[in-house]
Amino acid sequence: MSHDDEKHLDLLAIFHYILGGIIALFSCFPLIHVFMGIMMISGQLTDNQGQGPPPAFGWFFVVIGSLFILAGWCIAACVAVAGRKLQTRRNRMYCMIIAGIECMFMPLGTILGVFSLVVLCKDSMKGIFDQPAIPPTV
Repeated sequence: MSHDDEKHLDLLAIFHYILGGIIALFSCFPLIHVFMGIMMISGQLTDNQGQGPPPAFGWFFVVIGSLFILAGWCIAACVAVAGRKLQTRRNRMYCMIIAGIECMFMPLGTILGVFSLVVLCKDSMKGIFDQPAIPPTV
């Protein structure tokens, strides 16, 4: 266990927190669809003749938009939890799985995911994660 390995894990934890926040922020973009759906349901989107889209179309926008937001926030939470686990040196396998999932979020997630996998696959990391959990330093 070297001092460099500890620094790498601390940096990876910080970057996981940052990426989790970025994913959560970008997951709010479908709010536009949710608001449009609410406007369709309430009848605020009408033409000159007072006709608008059917309410079922608005519900489609609300449900699908909400599902995308919820999925994005869940992924963001998982990334932030991985940062916490890296910081406390617990659950190496969970961190590796999340690093693999992060690779889908180009370009930042791919960079962080690859670096996380490279660091976590080193033999010295197995020893760090096998030790009792340490309290995080704030």
